[in-house]
Amino acid sequence: MNDQKPHTTPKDFFIYLGTAISLYVSAGSLLSLLFSIINQRFADALDTSYGYYAYGTYMGDGAMFAIAALIIVVPIYLFLSYHIRKSIVADSEKRSLNIRKWFVWLTIFAAGIAVAGDLVALLYTFLQGEVTVRFILKVLSVLVVAGGIFSYYFYDLRRDASSKPNKLFVGIAGLVILLAIICGFMTFGSPSAQRDMRLDGQREMHLSDIQWQVLNYWQTQEKLPTTLAELGDNFTGYIAPVDPETKTAYEYSITGPLSFEICATFARESMLTGKDPVAMPIDSWGGGLDPRFEHEAGRTCFPRTIDPVKYPPYQK
Repeated sequence: MNDQKPHTTPKDFFIYLGTAISLYVSAGSLLSLLFSIINQRFADALDTSYGYYAYGTYMGDGAMFAIAALIIVVPIYLFLSYHIRKSIVADSEKRSLNIRKWFVWLTIFAAGIAVAGDLVALLYTFLQGEVTVRFILKVLSVLVVAGGIFSYYFYDLRRDASSKPNKLFVGIAGLVILLAIICGFMTFGSPSAQRDMRLDGQREMHLSDIQWQVLNYWQTQEKLPTTLAELGDNFTGYIAPVDPETKTAYEYSITGPLSFEICATFARESMLTGKDPVAMPIDSWGGGLDPRFEHEAGRTCFPRTIDPVKYPPYQK
Protein backbone atom coordinates (compact mmCIF):
# COMPACT_ATOMS: atom_id res chain seq x y z
CA MET A 1 0.00 0.00 0.00
CA ASN A 2 1.44 3.36 -1.03
CA ASP A 3 0.56 6.12 1.44
CA GLN A 4 3.05 8.56 0.01
CA LYS A 5 1.55 11.98 -0.64
CA PRO A 6 1.77 13.44 -4.17
CA HIS A 7 4.82 15.56 -4.75
CA THR A 8 4.60 19.13 -6.10
CA THR A 9 6.84 19.52 -9.12
CA PRO A 10 8.20 22.83 -10.45
CA LYS A 11 5.72 22.46 -13.31
CA ASP A 12 2.82 22.24 -10.85
CA PHE A 13 4.09 25.27 -8.94
CA PHE A 14 4.31 27.56 -11.95
CA ILE A 15 1.00 26.36 -13.43
CA TYR A 16 -0.83 27.14 -10.18
CA LEU A 17 1.06 30.42 -9.82
CA GLY A 18 0.09 31.43 -13.35
CA THR A 19 -3.52 30.41 -12.68
CA ALA A 20 -3.65 32.51 -9.52
CA ILE A 21 -2.12 35.59 -11.14
CA SER A 22 -4.31 35.37 -14.23
CA LEU A 23 -7.43 34.89 -12.08
CA TYR A 24 -6.71 37.89 -9.86
CA VAL A 25 -5.78 40.11 -12.81
CA SER A 26 -8.93 39.06 -14.68
CA ALA A 27 -11.19 39.73 -11.70
CA GLY A 28 -9.56 43.09 -10.98
CA SER A 29 -9.76 44.13 -14.63
CA LEU A 30 -13.42 43.15 -14.88
CA LEU A 31 -14.30 45.19 -11.80
CA SER A 32 -12.26 48.13 -13.09
CA LEU A 33 -14.11 48.02 -16.40
CA LEU A 34 -17.51 47.74 -14.76
CA PHE A 35 -16.75 50.64 -12.41
CA SER A 36 -15.57 52.79 -15.35
CA ILE A 37 -18.77 52.07 -17.27
CA ILE A 38 -20.93 52.82 -14.23
CA ASN A 39 -19.08 56.08 -13.52
CA GLN A 40 -19.51 57.19 -17.12
CA ARG A 41 -23.12 56.13 -17.56
CA PHE A 42 -24.23 57.53 -14.22
CA ALA A 43 -22.31 60.78 -13.85
CA ASP A 44 -21.94 62.40 -10.45
CA ALA A 45 -21.13 66.09 -9.98
CA LEU A 46 -18.91 65.14 -7.01
CA ASP A 47 -16.71 62.92 -9.16
CA THR A 48 -14.04 64.93 -10.99
CA SER A 49 -11.87 61.95 -11.92
CA TYR A 50 -13.67 61.16 -15.16
CA GLY A 51 -13.22 64.27 -17.22
CA TYR A 52 -11.60 65.08 -20.54
CA TYR A 53 -8.07 66.37 -20.07
CA ALA A 54 -5.35 67.70 -22.31
CA TYR A 55 -2.42 65.71 -23.68
CA GLY A 56 -4.81 63.07 -25.02
CA THR A 57 -5.62 61.47 -21.68
CA TYR A 58 -9.25 61.05 -20.82
CA MET A 59 -11.71 59.03 -18.85
CA GLY A 60 -11.51 55.92 -21.07
CA ASP A 61 -7.85 55.10 -20.40
CA GLY A 62 -8.55 52.80 -17.44
CA ALA A 63 -11.40 51.07 -19.24
CA MET A 64 -9.29 50.38 -22.34
CA PHE A 65 -6.50 48.91 -20.23
CA ALA A 66 -9.03 46.70 -18.44
CA ILE A 67 -10.45 45.48 -21.78
CA ALA A 68 -6.95 44.69 -23.06
CA ALA A 69 -6.17 42.75 -19.89
CA LEU A 70 -9.40 40.75 -20.13
CA ILE A 71 -8.84 39.85 -23.79
CA ILE A 72 -5.32 38.56 -23.10
CA VAL A 73 -5.41 37.24 -19.53
CA VAL A 74 -8.80 35.47 -19.39
CA PRO A 75 -7.85 32.92 -22.12
CA ILE A 76 -4.61 32.26 -20.23
CA TYR A 77 -6.56 31.54 -17.05
CA LEU A 78 -8.98 29.25 -18.89
CA PHE A 79 -6.15 27.34 -20.54
CA LEU A 80 -4.26 26.82 -17.27
CA SER A 81 -7.45 25.85 -15.41
CA TYR A 82 -8.29 23.33 -18.12
CA HIS A 83 -4.79 21.88 -17.86
CA ILE A 84 -5.13 21.53 -14.07
CA ARG A 85 -8.55 19.86 -14.31
CA LYS A 86 -7.31 17.51 -17.04
CA SER A 87 -4.32 16.45 -14.91
CA ILE A 88 -6.59 15.82 -11.89
CA VAL A 89 -8.98 13.70 -13.96
CA ALA A 90 -6.00 11.68 -15.24
CA ASP A 91 -4.48 11.33 -11.77
CA SER A 92 -6.87 11.91 -8.85
CA GLU A 93 -3.92 12.02 -6.43
CA LYS A 94 -3.05 15.46 -7.77
CA ARG A 95 -6.19 16.75 -6.12
CA SER A 96 -4.32 16.43 -2.82
CA LEU A 97 -1.38 18.57 -3.86
CA ASN A 98 -0.53 21.05 -1.13
CA ILE A 99 -0.09 23.86 -3.65
CA ARG A 100 -3.61 23.24 -4.95
CA LYS A 101 -5.06 23.46 -1.46
CA TRP A 102 -3.13 26.69 -0.83
CA PHE A 103 -4.31 28.14 -4.13
CA VAL A 104 -7.98 27.29 -3.59
CA TRP A 105 -8.13 28.51 0.01
CA LEU A 106 -6.12 31.63 -0.81
CA THR A 107 -8.54 32.39 -3.64
CA ILE A 108 -11.55 31.89 -1.37
CA PHE A 109 -9.93 34.07 1.28
CA ALA A 110 -9.01 36.80 -1.24
CA ALA A 111 -12.52 36.78 -2.70
CA GLY A 112 -14.04 37.12 0.75
CA ILE A 113 -11.69 39.95 1.66
CA ALA A 114 -12.43 41.65 -1.67
CA VAL A 115 -16.17 41.50 -1.04
CA ALA A 116 -15.84 42.84 2.49
CA GLY A 117 -13.26 45.51 1.61
CA ASP A 118 -15.06 46.79 -1.49
CA LEU A 119 -18.38 46.90 0.32
CA VAL A 120 -16.81 48.96 3.10
CA ALA A 121 -15.22 51.33 0.56
CA LEU A 122 -18.43 51.63 -1.45
CA LEU A 123 -20.52 52.19 1.68
CA TYR A 124 -18.07 54.90 2.76
CA THR A 125 -18.47 56.57 -0.64
CA PHE A 126 -22.25 56.25 -0.38
CA LEU A 127 -22.26 57.86 3.06
CA GLN A 128 -20.35 60.76 1.55
CA GLY A 129 -23.25 61.37 -0.81
CA GLU A 130 -22.50 59.41 -3.99
CA VAL A 131 -25.43 58.80 -6.34
CA THR A 132 -27.53 55.88 -5.12
CA VAL A 133 -27.74 54.18 -8.53
CA ARG A 134 -23.94 54.14 -8.81
CA PHE A 135 -23.67 52.72 -5.31
CA ILE A 136 -26.12 49.90 -5.98
CA LEU A 137 -24.56 48.95 -9.33
CA LYS A 138 -21.04 48.90 -7.89
CA VAL A 139 -22.14 46.73 -4.98
CA LEU A 140 -23.81 44.32 -7.41
CA SER A 141 -20.64 44.25 -9.55
CA VAL A 142 -18.49 43.30 -6.57
CA LEU A 143 -20.95 40.68 -5.40
CA VAL A 144 -21.23 39.10 -8.85
CA VAL A 145 -17.48 38.97 -9.56
CA ALA A 146 -16.01 38.19 -6.13
CA GLY A 147 -19.05 36.18 -5.03
CA GLY A 148 -18.89 34.10 -8.21
CA ILE A 149 -15.22 33.30 -7.64
CA PHE A 150 -15.87 32.45 -3.99
CA SER A 151 -18.79 30.17 -4.88
CA TYR A 152 -16.98 28.35 -7.68
CA TYR A 153 -13.86 27.49 -5.72
CA PHE A 154 -15.83 26.57 -2.62
CA TYR A 155 -17.80 24.22 -4.86
CA ASP A 156 -14.51 22.98 -6.36
CA LEU A 157 -13.40 21.79 -2.93
CA ARG A 158 -16.47 19.57 -2.63
CA ARG A 159 -16.93 18.11 -6.10
CA ASP A 160 -15.63 14.73 -7.22
CA ALA A 161 -12.10 14.64 -8.59
CA SER A 162 -13.20 12.99 -11.83
CA SER A 163 -15.99 15.47 -12.56
CA LYS A 164 -15.67 17.63 -15.65
CA PRO A 165 -15.47 21.43 -15.56
CA ASN A 166 -18.78 23.14 -14.80
CA LYS A 167 -19.79 24.34 -18.26
CA LEU A 168 -22.66 26.39 -16.88
CA PHE A 169 -20.34 28.45 -14.67
CA VAL A 170 -17.79 28.88 -17.47
CA GLY A 171 -20.54 29.93 -19.86
CA ILE A 172 -22.02 32.49 -17.46
CA ALA A 173 -18.59 33.92 -16.60
CA GLY A 174 -17.67 34.16 -20.28
CA LEU A 175 -20.97 35.86 -21.11
CA VAL A 176 -20.52 38.42 -18.32
CA ILE A 177 -17.01 39.25 -19.52
CA LEU A 178 -18.10 39.47 -23.16
CA LEU A 179 -21.02 41.77 -22.33
CA ALA A 180 -18.75 43.96 -20.20
CA ILE A 181 -16.26 44.32 -23.06
CA ILE A 182 -19.01 45.14 -25.56
CA CYS A 183 -20.54 47.67 -23.18
CA GLY A 184 -17.07 49.16 -22.67
CA PHE A 185 -16.63 49.73 -26.40
CA MET A 186 -20.14 51.17 -26.64
CA THR A 187 -19.42 53.55 -23.76
CA PHE A 188 -15.89 54.68 -24.58
CA GLY A 189 -15.65 54.04 -28.30
CA SER A 190 -13.89 51.69 -30.70
CA PRO A 191 -10.10 51.79 -31.27
CA SER A 192 -10.60 54.22 -34.17
CA ALA A 193 -12.77 56.42 -31.97
CA GLN A 194 -10.08 56.27 -29.27
CA ARG A 195 -7.51 57.59 -31.74
CA ASP A 196 -9.80 60.38 -32.90
CA MET A 197 -10.52 61.49 -29.34
CA ARG A 198 -6.84 61.47 -28.42
CA LEU A 199 -5.98 63.56 -31.47
CA ASP A 200 -8.81 65.97 -30.64
CA GLY A 201 -7.50 66.17 -27.09
CA GLN A 202 -4.11 67.25 -28.43
CA ARG A 203 -5.78 69.83 -30.66
CA GLU A 204 -7.64 71.27 -27.67
CA MET A 205 -4.40 71.47 -25.71
CA HIS A 206 -2.64 73.16 -28.63
CA LEU A 207 -5.36 75.79 -29.05
CA SER A 208 -5.36 76.50 -25.33
CA ASP A 209 -1.58 76.92 -25.45
CA ILE A 210 -1.79 79.21 -28.50
CA GLN A 211 -4.35 81.51 -26.90
CA TRP A 212 -2.13 81.86 -23.84
CA GLN A 213 0.85 82.72 -26.03
CA VAL A 214 -1.24 85.32 -27.91
CA LEU A 215 -2.23 86.86 -24.59
CA ASN A 216 1.39 86.91 -23.44
CA TYR A 217 2.43 88.48 -26.76
CA TRP A 218 -0.16 91.25 -26.36
CA GLN A 219 0.87 91.96 -22.78
CA THR A 220 4.49 92.20 -23.91
CA GLN A 221 4.12 94.01 -27.23
CA GLU A 222 0.77 95.76 -26.67
CA LYS A 223 -0.46 94.40 -29.99
CA LEU A 224 -1.68 91.12 -31.37
CA PRO A 225 0.60 88.94 -33.51
CA THR A 226 -0.31 89.02 -37.18
CA THR A 227 0.56 85.33 -37.62
CA LEU A 228 1.25 82.38 -35.33
CA ALA A 229 4.84 82.35 -36.56
CA GLU A 230 5.43 85.59 -34.62
CA LEU A 231 4.86 83.67 -31.39
CA GLY A 232 8.13 81.79 -31.97
CA ASP A 233 10.85 82.54 -29.46
CA ASN A 234 14.44 81.47 -30.12
CA PHE A 235 15.38 82.07 -26.50
CA THR A 236 12.76 79.74 -24.99
CA GLY A 237 12.58 77.51 -28.06
CA TYR A 238 8.84 77.95 -28.37
CA ILE A 239 7.26 77.12 -31.72
CA ALA A 240 3.53 77.37 -32.36
CA PRO A 241 2.11 73.81 -32.44
CA VAL A 242 0.56 72.32 -35.56
CA ASP A 243 -2.22 69.80 -36.08
CA PRO A 244 -0.93 66.43 -34.75
CA GLU A 245 -2.33 64.46 -37.70
CA THR A 246 -2.12 66.72 -40.77
CA LYS A 247 0.92 68.70 -39.54
CA THR A 248 -0.67 71.90 -40.87
CA ALA A 249 -0.75 75.15 -38.92
CA TYR A 250 -3.88 76.06 -36.99
CA GLU A 251 -5.93 78.91 -38.37
CA TYR A 252 -5.47 82.27 -36.67
CA SER A 253 -6.89 85.67 -37.55
CA ILE A 254 -7.25 89.08 -35.90
CA THR A 255 -10.87 90.19 -35.64
CA GLY A 256 -10.42 93.44 -33.70
CA PRO A 257 -7.94 95.56 -31.72
CA LEU A 258 -8.19 93.14 -28.76
CA SER A 259 -9.89 90.14 -30.33
CA PHE A 260 -8.79 87.18 -32.39
CA GLU A 261 -10.00 83.80 -33.57
CA ILE A 262 -8.32 80.39 -33.64
CA CYS A 263 -9.69 77.44 -35.57
CA ALA A 264 -9.06 73.71 -35.89
CA THR A 265 -10.64 70.75 -37.62
CA PHE A 266 -11.78 68.09 -35.16
CA ALA A 267 -12.47 64.44 -35.90
CA ARG A 268 -15.38 64.08 -33.49
CA GLU A 269 -17.75 66.02 -31.32
CA SER A 270 -16.34 67.04 -27.97
CA MET A 271 -17.42 64.74 -25.15
CA LEU A 272 -18.28 67.85 -23.13
CA THR A 273 -20.52 69.44 -25.77
CA GLY A 274 -23.91 70.10 -24.22
CA LYS A 275 -22.74 68.81 -20.83
CA ASP A 276 -21.53 70.40 -17.65
CA PRO A 277 -17.74 70.08 -17.86
CA VAL A 278 -16.17 68.47 -14.85
CA ALA A 279 -12.65 68.97 -16.15
CA MET A 280 -11.28 71.09 -18.98
CA PRO A 281 -8.21 71.20 -21.19
CA ILE A 282 -5.30 73.13 -19.74
CA ASP A 283 -2.45 74.92 -21.45
CA SER A 284 1.24 74.47 -20.82
CA TRP A 285 1.39 77.54 -18.55
CA GLY A 286 -1.53 76.57 -16.37
CA GLY A 287 -3.54 79.62 -17.44
CA GLY A 288 -5.30 81.03 -20.47
CA LEU A 289 -8.20 83.22 -21.45
CA ASP A 290 -10.87 80.52 -21.59
CA PRO A 291 -9.76 76.90 -21.29
CA ARG A 292 -13.05 75.49 -22.60
CA PHE A 293 -13.01 74.13 -26.13
CA GLU A 294 -16.30 72.33 -26.61
CA HIS A 295 -16.70 71.61 -30.31
CA GLU A 296 -18.63 69.78 -32.99
CA ALA A 297 -17.01 67.45 -35.52
CA GLY A 298 -15.28 69.31 -38.34
CA ARG A 299 -13.90 72.85 -38.54
CA THR A 300 -14.62 74.87 -35.41
CA CYS A 301 -13.48 78.40 -34.55
CA PHE A 302 -13.11 79.93 -31.12
CA PRO A 303 -13.39 83.73 -30.84
CA ARG A 304 -11.42 85.31 -28.02
CA THR A 305 -11.34 88.86 -26.69
CA ILE A 306 -8.66 90.12 -24.32
CA ASP A 307 -9.87 92.13 -21.33
CA PRO A 308 -7.16 94.79 -20.73
CA VAL A 309 -8.37 95.29 -17.17
CA LYS A 310 -7.87 91.63 -16.22
CA TYR A 311 -4.77 91.27 -18.39
CA PRO A 312 -3.03 94.65 -18.52
CA PRO A 313 0.22 95.12 -20.48
CA TYR A 314 3.40 94.39 -18.57
CA GLN A 315 5.21 97.40 -17.10
CA LYS A 316 8.17 98.38 -19.22
